[in-house]
Amino acid sequence: MTAPVLQLQGVVKRFGTTTVLDRVDLSVSRHEVVAVIGASGSGKSTLLKTVNLLERIDDGRILLAGDDVSDPRADVDATRARIGVVFQQFNLFPHRTVLDNVTLASRAVHKVPRAEAEATAEHWLQRIGLGDKLKEYPDRLSGGQQQRVAIVRAIVSDPELLLLDEITSALDPQLVGEVLDLVTELKTAGSTILMTTHEMQFARHVADRIVFLQQGRILEQGTPAEVLDAPRHAETRQFLSRLQQH
Repeated sequence: MTAPVLQLQGVVKRFGTTTVLDRVDLSVSRHEVVAVIGASGSGKSTLLKTVNLLERIDDGRILLAGDDVSDPRADVDATRARIGVVFQQFNLFPHRTVLDNVTLASRAVHKVPRAEAEATAEHWLQRIGLGDKLKEYPDRLSGGQQQRVAIVRAIVSDPELLLLDEITSALDPQLVGEVLDLVTELKTAGSTILMTTHEMQFARHVADRIVFLQQGRILEQGTPAEVLDAPRHAETRQFLSRLQQH
């Protein structure tokens, strides 16, 4: 058996006197899609930020393919180069074209020759229906198009792990589907994904496993059917019923 792509072992994160992640144990296997759900303030986004070393943990360990990347001596830039990240905000460079946005990290960080980087980018942009937008600037694109460009930017360097943080929350409802279709395609292609989402139907459709986080602790986890249809804990049931009322 190969080591999991990601392991969190007893991870603790505090902001001042507030414990945001409380001894979190979680592993993500190769080609697995894990969706983290929970109320605002449950620690979902912080969890992803600790994995990408945007937030340093206070206790525990984070292993990426067996390497302890939470060790203070670990090379932060080298770790981040192995991970693709997409946040709620698209974070595209407004003064660069779509093609430049998508290829910049490949060329600058991974030293991929421009022609090769652009060929890979064009392949993916064609595949998601944005092949005619290569020379456009981000402000000429819809929110759904910008988010799909941001996802392609994260995957062109073939990361070991893809982190998706509430990637549909800034989108109009009619644009959500195009982004979810792309994530479904990435799952089919074998990507390893850890994501946070408030879209339960999306989680049901794309996730192999759903993790319910409450007040920084994993309260329960299982298949989408187990967690969404037959949750064991009252807190999970309450969370899901609140979502259905909105």
